[in-house]
Amino acid sequence: MKPTKTKKPAWVIDKERARRAASAETVWLFGLHAVRDALQNPKREKLRLVVTQNALDRLGDAVAASGLQPEITDSRVFDRETPLDPDSVHQGAALEVRALKWGALADLALAGGAGPRAVIVALDRVTDPHNVGAILRSAEVFGARAVIAPARHAAPETGALAKTASGALERQPYLRVGNLADALEVLKAAGYIVIGLDGEAAETLPAALSQLPGRAVVLVLGAEGPGMREKTRETCDLLVRIPFAAGFGSLNVSNAAAVALFAAQNQP
Repeated sequence: MKPTKTKKPAWVIDKERARRAASAETVWLFGLHAVRDALQNPKREKLRLVVTQNALDRLGDAVAASGLQPEITDSRVFDRETPLDPDSVHQGAALEVRALKWGALADLALAGGAGPRAVIVALDRVTDPHNVGAILRSAEVFGARAVIAPARHAAPETGALAKTASGALERQPYLRVGNLADALEVLKAAGYIVIGLDGEAAETLPAALSQLPGRAVVLVLGAEGPGMREKTRETCDLLVRIPFAAGFGSLNVSNAAAVALFAAQNQP
């Protein structure tokens, strides 16, 4: 005869649901560089730090300044203490955090005042966190005001993205919007020219930028292969291509973003 299962009280079920919901709203960052930058970011809400003694020694002052009490564990059982993928290159450091809140897109678009050409990067269905992380890194280097992507079918904040971004995730605004085409219209209303990158376009990016001296621009990049969605293409003011030395020219989306950002910030 099988033992009768005892039904859990409602309050226990509610507590378990709340715990699962709270867990789903957090992000686990890993790797010494990503963890250090997050610990040093006063805008980050930091919840739990799991480290080996070796990692704690290397993180040093960043841990002390964060005010967070580290949980020290042995490297042999590290994977049991966090929900990280066993293949993650965590270097003995993992930090549970809440996603950053960067505020309204319109406010970021208008921030900065006078200075170099204002540039925003828009990503359409770029789902690989390594590509997005690399784009955030380039966006920070070239002074983009924000990187935006749709809330669905785009890479969310993850440990892999943060590690590839090499600290840029803590400093470079990354906004996921409900509707990308609507967000582009908001930027148009703020004075931006929306430029879509399309390998089949007739006009080149440098030629287009030369006709827009000092104008704020949005550089829109689609997923490798399918490119931009039709609605996104229709919303663009211009479609341009990066000029190649030969007919077989093709770039990874993160490399294309870096080239486009460099061109935008170095064209008068």
